[in-house]
Amino acid sequence: MKFALVDRITEIVPGERITAVKAVSQAEEYLADHFPTFPVLPGVLMLESLAEAAAWLIRLSTDFAHSMILLCDAKNVTYKSFLKPGYLLHTEVTCRRLGKDTSDFLGVGYCDQREIVKARFSVRQFNLADNNPALASVDARIIASAKAHLNMLCDAVT
Repeated sequence: MKFALVDRITEIVPGERITAVKAVSQAEEYLADHFPTFPVLPGVLMLESLAEAAAWLIRLSTDFAHSMILLCDAKNVTYKSFLKPGYLLHTEVTCRRLGKDTSDFLGVGYCDQREIVKARFSVRQFNLADNNPALASVDARIIASAKAHLNMLCDAVT
């Protein structure tokens, strides 16, 4: 299952920070199991929402130089509350270091002005063709798809 945990980008300053929104919907299939009588957004998906926002920040800061951007390390992760369907997770991610292969971030998620999740984390960015040049066309397709998806996420952001 592939997750899309950024529904809208509300602000971006390339190389510095990004704010985004994740709407929690009862229609999300993982809520049937987490937990059946008390559905909440799993904490690991709150963290992934921060990582996905960071990935968009990297893409926009590096002119889509990498097809793959993956969470590789998370430290000092704290969860302070549950997030139920019908609520919004507002994420604020600040770049601490934008590197060639890895980058470091501080992310905070809020719901109704209350801090819900906070973490320091790192992501790894690369292209599939780095290890196998025959995959350059796959990198190109992934990057083209990301560019098209970005237009849907932040059509109002300049």
